[in-house]
Amino acid sequence: MKLIRTEEAVGHTLCHDHTRIVRGGDKGPAFRKGHIVRPRDIPGLLAMGKEHLYVWEQQAGMLHENDAAQILYELCAGPYMRPSGVKEGKIDVLADLDGLLRVDVEKLRAVNSLGGMMVAARHTHSPVKRGDKLAGTRVIPLVIEEEKMARARALGGGAPILQLHPYKLKKAGVITTGSEVQKGLVQDAFTPVLQEKLAEVGMERAAHATLGDEAGPMTETILQMAAQGADIVLCTGGMSVDPDDKTPLAIKSTGADIVTYGAPVLPGAMFLLAYYNGVPVMGLPGCVMYAARTIFDMMMARAMADVPIAAEGIAALGHGGLCLGCPTCIYPACAYG
Repeated sequence: MKLIRTEEAVGHTLCHDHTRIVRGGDKGPAFRKGHIVRPRDIPGLLAMGKEHLYVWEQQAGMLHENDAAQILYELCAGPYMRPSGVKEGKIDVLADLDGLLRVDVEKLRAVNSLGGMMVAARHTHSPVKRGDKLAGTRVIPLVIEEEKMARARALGGGAPILQLHPYKLKKAGVITTGSEVQKGLVQDAFTPVLQEKLAEVGMERAAHATLGDEAGPMTETILQMAAQGADIVLCTGGMSVDPDDKTPLAIKSTGADIVTYGAPVLPGAMFLLAYYNGVPVMGLPGCVMYAARTIFDMMMARAMADVPIAAEGIAALGHGGLCLGCPTCIYPACAYG
């Protein structure tokens, strides 16, 4: 940067904030770092006692923070995203639709290790809404080496750090199990909860069946729902090790590929996930009926975005898989999942 007389500063870029203090009024920056001085700014700067200013001195091989911030945004943003306005070397990445955010965590760490720049993102696999902030980017100094930004681009490898997968699945088949429910001995409390959760994420319940505890009819119904176009099949209850709980057997008997029976998540340890000809089939433990948020909420976001779920991904959920049961649930704006 260089020091010049204020009257000669038109067209130059300020190197730091200039604060105006009004007695009995507000105190704040009247001119921010990065501001390009205009003719009408001169009287105000002089009235603040600024007879000299430090301004950015263009140097070969250096980039202004706002230009570098654009590079960071391009490094982060994939389809279905848009930028905020650039300000003081900062650009936020915003979602253009509802979906599932995935973050290349290793690439993110590598960029943040370069120094002089930063990207702060939401957790990978976060469900997001249109307009949500996905990440914030910033260049730390006023100017940064072009070579350093070139290294950041190279780390990107042509693929963005962030990916936003739009929700695709729309129709759910729901199978309520339990002889006590089928016979009318107890009221079905599970299905209404599922109905609310499906509506919350924009899915419709396209088919519903209430069955007893026998595996055969469950298997037959799963196959029928899948054949009739259900995007996902949800089986409620019957997931414990009790001998009368036959839901895992029923799902396995369809010939589906079992991804997991059991998950390192509380609530949700007895969760089952399988795929039948590409259709996710979930066995939901009783906790889904009474707990505010469970593994079902995590898995539904991924399933709706049509993102394949592997056993390794389920195993990784143990880190952050403990719900604290907060009096006021703020999921997904918390550590759960």
